[in-house]
Amino acid sequence: MVQKSKRPPSAAKIEAPVAPKRRGRPRAYQPDVALGKALELFRRDGFAATSLDDLSAATGMNRPSLYGAFGDKRELYIKSYQRYRDDARAAMVDIFRSEAPLRQRLARIYAIALDIYTEGESPRGCFTVMTAASEAVSDPAIRAMVLEGFTELDKAFATCFRLAKERGELADSADPTTLAHLASATIHTIAIRARAQVPRKELEAIVKGAIDVMCASAAPLA
Repeated sequence: MVQKSKRPPSAAKIEAPVAPKRRGRPRAYQPDVALGKALELFRRDGFAATSLDDLSAATGMNRPSLYGAFGDKRELYIKSYQRYRDDARAAMVDIFRSEAPLRQRLARIYAIALDIYTEGESPRGCFTVMTAASEAVSDPAIRAMVLEGFTELDKAFATCFRLAKERGELADSADPTTLAHLASATIHTIAIRARAQVPRKELEAIVKGAIDVMCASAAPLA
């Protein structure tokens, strides 16, 4: 009886690497980019008018992916609003902290605000004033964020006017808190008018008039 010779497996078979198995499905999106897309959609159309299908199309993510990354529609709205506030704060914080003359500082603050409100082919105004304030009526969490934003802006302006008063730029009778409320109100009105597509030159004229009023209580020259 002839026995068959047992050949060792070929070297090629021994040395061939085994491809590692892929685990799970890699993310095909960037969370920061997707959140930015959602922010722009909510800012343009508001909460109620923005559907999950709209969000899915804008972000390139299907519904399960949206839920997994951001939670439900309300959570995504809140995260978008927080992102908007963080971006706006970052754009203005250095100007608020600047020690430039009051009129110059105010002009710069409003210029940045107008840049934010009038950007794009269809100006969207301010997220807080145009959409979050509406949702604040029925949603306590959003209301708290809106009120916090108003308070933060008032305090930042009050600090500007207080510093100007200490440096002798405003008369002793000037009230930093009252002037801060006027400054914040100007921010809100240009946001609303920008959304209504009032031309930027008209908005700049409103800003100039408001600054003239706010600086009218300048300290008399020695």
